[in-house]
Amino acid sequence: MGLADSFREQARACGSLGSPMYADLLTRLADDLDRGGPTRDVLAGYEAISGPSGLALRLAGSLHRLVLERRAGELAAYYPSVGGTWETDGGWAAFKELLATEREAVREWLDRPPQTNEVGRSGALMVGLLALTEVMGDLPIRLVELGSSGGLNLLADTYRYLHDDGRSAGPHDSPVTLDGAWVGEVPVDAPWPRVVERVGSDVMPVDVTTTEGRLALTAYVWPDQRERHERLRGALALAGRTPVEVRRAGAGEMVDGLRLSSGCLTVLWHSVMWQYLDRSEQRHVRQGIDRLAAAASQEAPFAHVFLEPTRRTPESDHEFLVVLESWPAGTRQILATSRGHGIPTTWEGPSRSTGSDG
Repeated sequence: MGLADSFREQARACGSLGSPMYADLLTRLADDLDRGGPTRDVLAGYEAISGPSGLALRLAGSLHRLVLERRAGELAAYYPSVGGTWETDGGWAAFKELLATEREAVREWLDRPPQTNEVGRSGALMVGLLALTEVMGDLPIRLVELGSSGGLNLLADTYRYLHDDGRSAGPHDSPVTLDGAWVGEVPVDAPWPRVVERVGSDVMPVDVTTTEGRLALTAYVWPDQRERHERLRGALALAGRTPVEVRRAGAGEMVDGLRLSSGCLTVLWHSVMWQYLDRSEQRHVRQGIDRLAAAASQEAPFAHVFLEPTRRTPESDHEFLVVLESWPAGTRQILATSRGHGIPTTWEGPSRSTGSDG
């Protein structure tokens, strides 16, 4: 797939996920690439990282960062995240002008992978925890996350979730409310997970206690999605009261260092990060999971929960599925379908499944 085509594909994805602004903007960037405009000059040398690496979102995030830093005054008038209103012709003209005049400033973030730390994905991941606690009760949980970014999804049990039928779960006074998080027979009445340990890893961890870290996470949230920005602000406030450890480590290295603990349920989870691992790293992680599965026992159970673009069968198309693997039972279940940002998550399971991530 060529660079312009990858931008168009991302534009369609943004449109389907509720961002008409980015659907419009990324389409215009693709057209500008075809014409050899300033977009092509800005992206010179980065053509090889198109596709799953999210180059379109890297570029969009870099420009959003300039807006948030008040370094792009004319463009800010079109960004809803700072009080502006997106307007197709005027917004594109201001965006294109910034590409042409601030080339090096725009390129500063092109080496960074998009790190939204999307809080909405907690809604999908929590389905896995509730399915586990429905069976295991109040067993203490050690929560370990791969690709944690700033670690905000490690705080999933501190958020409030609203089911589409009016029920709710989680702390009522939480500054984060995921409205419409769940559809279907999610086990809302299962024991609420008791998390006693939270640790994550990332090759480029974000320190959410710093201005720089908060800026990075905000810049990668699409400017016209106000609910996502509100959730992020609430999660950042919670993170200030409940700090979590995010280690600078690759996914394989993190799994290699993980050991099970007697009297606790160890849960390894991740969301929308598998595509950023190369094949050898994916195999490395899978081998580590297999090692932990073999070590699991009734006294030290282990579970793997993920929200990733996943095939139900080798012949199926990818879907965003919530999958739960647990040991020592050795079961693999598709629990729910979801979306890239985790809302809504629609309960399907539990049912036995042969689906695989990737």
